[in-house]
Amino acid sequence: MIELASIIILGILAQWFAWRFKIPAILPLILIGLLVGPIASLYTEDGSKLIEPIWNGETGLFPGESLFYFVSLAIGIILFEGGLTLRRGEILNVGPVIVKLITVAVVITFVGAGMAAHWILGLSWQISLLFSGLIIVTGPTVITPILRNIPLKKDVSTILKWEGILIDPIGALVAVLVFEFISAGGGEAFTTTVLVEFGEIVLFGFTFGFTFAKALAFAIKSKIIPHYLLNVVTLATVLGVFVMADHFAHESGLLAVVVMGIIMGNTNLPNLKELLYFKESLSILLISILFILLAANINFENLMLVFNWNTLILFAVVVFVVRPLGVFLSSYKSTLETREKLFISWVGPRGIVAAGVASLFGLKLVDQGIPNAELITPLVFMIVLGTVLLNATTARSFAKLVGVFLKDSQGILIVGSSSFSRIIAKYLKDNDRHVVIVDNNKSNIDKAKVMGLDAINANIYSDDLIDNIELSDVGYLMALTGNTAVNKKAIENFAKQFGEQGTFRVISSEEMEDPENNPEDGLFSQTDDYIKLVNLTRKYPEIHEIDLNSNDHFQGLIELSKVESEIIPLFIKKPDGKLDILPNDSKSIEVEPESKLVYLGKSFEKEPSKKIVEEQSIKEEKKKKSTEEDKPADNN
Repeated sequence: MIELASIIILGILAQWFAWRFKIPAILPLILIGLLVGPIASLYTEDGSKLIEPIWNGETGLFPGESLFYFVSLAIGIILFEGGLTLRRGEILNVGPVIVKLITVAVVITFVGAGMAAHWILGLSWQISLLFSGLIIVTGPTVITPILRNIPLKKDVSTILKWEGILIDPIGALVAVLVFEFISAGGGEAFTTTVLVEFGEIVLFGFTFGFTFAKALAFAIKSKIIPHYLLNVVTLATVLGVFVMADHFAHESGLLAVVVMGIIMGNTNLPNLKELLYFKESLSILLISILFILLAANINFENLMLVFNWNTLILFAVVVFVVRPLGVFLSSYKSTLETREKLFISWVGPRGIVAAGVASLFGLKLVDQGIPNAELITPLVFMIVLGTVLLNATTARSFAKLVGVFLKDSQGILIVGSSSFSRIIAKYLKDNDRHVVIVDNNKSNIDKAKVMGLDAINANIYSDDLIDNIELSDVGYLMALTGNTAVNKKAIENFAKQFGEQGTFRVISSEEMEDPENNPEDGLFSQTDDYIKLVNLTRKYPEIHEIDLNSNDHFQGLIELSKVESEIIPLFIKKPDGKLDILPNDSKSIEVEPESKLVYLGKSFEKEPSKKIVEEQSIKEEKKKKSTEEDKPADNN
């Protein structure tokens, strides 16, 4: 009991430590596992571990292979949660690269790492290829924390996220086939069945995943499942799908739960957000337990077997040769720049699937008396720990070195998915700006998604958005809700994370009545509140552009908009296409030649003449001076 409680407590402490110092949790988790496992045998009186995962007759937590059953089920839940986060719309630009990374790069890693292990360490081809099959996978549990802390172009973070989730079942599949080859002794007996086994895994994985995803989605939409049972019924269904698929085809369970997660994540479910929160919490707990258990299960003698220069050379070949080769060939003739390919090559940490499957297969092959089988688990853990340590400590610096770190984040976070928010977001997206809309009204979020916009159903009073990978390139925050308190809270909560380039909000009706004291973070002009924006959008749901001749021309149009109630200036479009958000104080804007004014509302049938605009500007200046002269003198 003490051991079980200790694992959970230490795991959660490691998660907090990782959050506090912005590193992947896998790093402190493995170190804790090694300290209470193999390293503990050096300082305990009887040379035993503080935590012994496998029951050996006197001590231990799991008898026989039950540890690996637990590991397999836990990995299934983790991969299902990862599948829920994948969205079809994310891969429109980089889909071909992702496909090649989980096909072409997989072959390169399998062959390249296998050859390196054979020639550098002198391992048999069977053990070398099993090792290379196990390290094919990267892993969302490791990549996600790294990406959260680095502002990157969306395509780059999308590629790494999708690769990490999709490649896990593929790596497990390859490892299973190699393991079966070794167990069967190779030869014709295996060759004649390998294609059948591969086909069964793919068939049952996709069939069970797709069928049960559709069935569960139907049950949720039809309210067959009561709300309070939704999370646990989903959990039970995932476990059931994993076990059934695995029963018909060994290791097809991983593929089934990933497919199930992707299908459900891209289905319009009313309670998907709650499902994600539950699965994320459960995944954190399981990851915390798994890595400590698996690291503690290694014996100190086996750990020392890989403590040599040859192992370090193998690590260098895998990280600095095999991984870049796979990435560059997979992204050949893609839209990715060389610097982006270099960064993707650098970030390839291995995760829970590699560690879990390696522990299982390593133990089984040792029992079968296969030579050098005892090296599999420590070798894979060396790759896992080494890649995590390397990427966790250097990914941010490397991103800056190769130039993918976004110093000037141009992405825009829009709080509120009202009609005019969606129109503004669509215009920004059409002009090559990454825009994400956030709203707690699911109906409004669905409308935004129909328009092809990135939209998140979330509450700005929670801090969930801070760790969202989709917002890694956001530098501007626009709060456009009808509630001033919500707008202010959005800026207060997220200005530091998403507003380094600027934070703006719609002014309130009260603030509009007092133009001289409008807030500094006010948007668009001193006379446009939420009500005016909504009403104008209903009447003229369009955004237009007009050429600007000069700075006086621009100021004149701004003054004209205050009189003309059917137009609202929004942005300045520069000659290079870059859009600048119009702040409340438009007097501070200096317009470049050949710029355009972007505005919402009625289209000018005929562009206002420069003379009319300048006359309007002069009138406003005279009116302002007259008001100042009429003010009583201060006699104090």
